[in-house]
Amino acid sequence: MLMLGLISLHAQRYLNERHVILKGNILSVLLEDWKTGFPDFFRSYLRVTPATFDALLDAIQDDPVFHNNSDTAEQLAADSQLAVALYRFGHYGNGVSVRKVGLQLGLGFGTVVKSTRQPTEEEKEQAKEWVEEHSCPAWRDGWLMVDGTLVPLYARPAHFGNNWFDRKSNYSLNVQLITTPDLRIIDYGIGLPGSQHNATAWKKTRIPSEFVVLLPNGEWIWADSAYPLQLWLMAPYKA
Repeated sequence: MLMLGLISLHAQRYLNERHVILKGNILSVLLEDWKTGFPDFFRSYLRVTPATFDALLDAIQDDPVFHNNSDTAEQLAADSQLAVALYRFGHYGNGVSVRKVGLQLGLGFGTVVKSTRQPTEEEKEQAKEWVEEHSCPAWRDGWLMVDGTLVPLYARPAHFGNNWFDRKSNYSLNVQLITTPDLRIIDYGIGLPGSQHNATAWKKTRIPSEFVVLLPNGEWIWADSAYPLQLWLMAPYKA
């Protein structure tokens, strides 16, 4: 009887306290219940901790772009727009398509586009004016900048670990960012190992394969000496 009682007890006991996991509209659950109660769920969707998310939100939420309702009667809140952008940044392939993101987060497809939209012609012109003001009129069409950065990993990856060992003796990721002078991200490349040279990692972004469409009328990008010279990619200080 005692043995049967112990077997029954072990079969039904819980080693950890049980918590009810709120489900429903993913976006609202993410930003409310999961952000405070289940940070591991939050991080699995947005690839950042709640503290990092709040720091990013504090840095951007006062920008006028989040308070302009001219193109929509009810604009999505800044924290929701940031969540949509981070969700797309953290996924790839079909999972990052407008349709899949909209269905996953319970948003209209147009809302997804507006949360991660491309620069307008007005914003492009502002970038060109900044370049002209800080250099010369002949260089105004170089309105974008590209550079890579190494994001350290906390440990050596289990698979092909040596590939992630970079020139600074860290295990890291090579992240490529293409931005305007005011740091608006236009294109990016993520997921490559830290040992990857910038010139190679750069080719994994969208612009090198579609520069004819994305950089019309002689527009081009500023880069440093790690990148190959092209008619649309200029490194001003080659040796």
